[in-house]
Amino acid sequence: MDELVLRAPRGKVAVVSDSNVGPLHGEPLCRALLARGLAAFLITFPAGEASKTRESKSWLEDRLLEHGADRTTTVVALGGGVTGDLAGFLAATWQRGVPLIQAPTSLLAMVDAAIGGKTAINLPGGKNLIGSFHQPLGVFADPSVLSTLAAEELAAGLAEAVKTAVVADAVLFRRLERGASALLARRPEELEGVIESCIRAKARIVSRDEREEGRRAVLNFGHTVAHGLEAAAAYRLAHGPAVSVGMVVESTLASRLTGFPLRHARRLRALLERFGLPTVRPAEIPCQGVLEAIARDKKVRDGVIRLSLPLRIGRMPAGEQVTTALDPGLLRALLEEDGTGDPV
Repeated sequence: MDELVLRAPRGKVAVVSDSNVGPLHGEPLCRALLARGLAAFLITFPAGEASKTRESKSWLEDRLLEHGADRTTTVVALGGGVTGDLAGFLAATWQRGVPLIQAPTSLLAMVDAAIGGKTAINLPGGKNLIGSFHQPLGVFADPSVLSTLAAEELAAGLAEAVKTAVVADAVLFRRLERGASALLARRPEELEGVIESCIRAKARIVSRDEREEGRRAVLNFGHTVAHGLEAAAAYRLAHGPAVSVGMVVESTLASRLTGFPLRHARRLRALLERFGLPTVRPAEIPCQGVLEAIARDKKVRDGVIRLSLPLRIGRMPAGEQVTTALDPGLLRALLEEDGTGDPV
């Protein structure tokens, strides 16, 4: 975090973090900012996806008001994907938008969530239905903080790294396959290499289509089904595992709709399983609930479910219109077969 401290804008700095990360990294960061002469203060909210709500955002806004935050205040989103989304949306709307810095502390946020400017909160019926695009002044990822990350959180980040590899980088996918043991052992050089590759790939895509009007939609691979699973589970299923199951479901669909090779679907599933991620819809999440949530997904257009499906590992459809219309009956059949529809 030293680089963040050195490059933080002058003025007030609101460090927004959750109840897990705040005491561990937020308090030292605030002390460092104060030592540099910045009026820094820490706001923490309860950890977990359940905090990504209108009520939490309203509570955070009241805390900004109490601290006298104005249009020159910088918001630092310190934490994982939930923090980045919630604090980012807070920055996007406070006094019509204030500077934002993303300081991801989870692998998932470093490889995906903190990159690209998307911010959002959830509704009970769907994920990320309210939000905005608000690009940060900078993203400061310090891989050393991953040493304290829980194993399931590490795996969640690896799910997003796999997603990036499938949609944009076949070389990265092979690196994940070869380096799976090193990544699970948290070897710094392997983690740093994967993080850098993911950031470069996502930045390349986002720079062409910041507001997801075309090409950026490739990054949604696995996420339409994942968001349906999360909403149907009342957000008790974490995002990374949901994306893992979503990719298996959608790769099976791709094998039928875009010609995605079955051998690639098998490689994808095997890699996810090697990272300890689920590849089958949890039995306690009802198929009907998943389908109803998907029907409300923000990616639905004119009542048609559209998915971002790969042609092969590392290759998505060319051009700007990259999504494929889906017959809900086919999706239901796959979800009801064994939880995903086995591509093997």
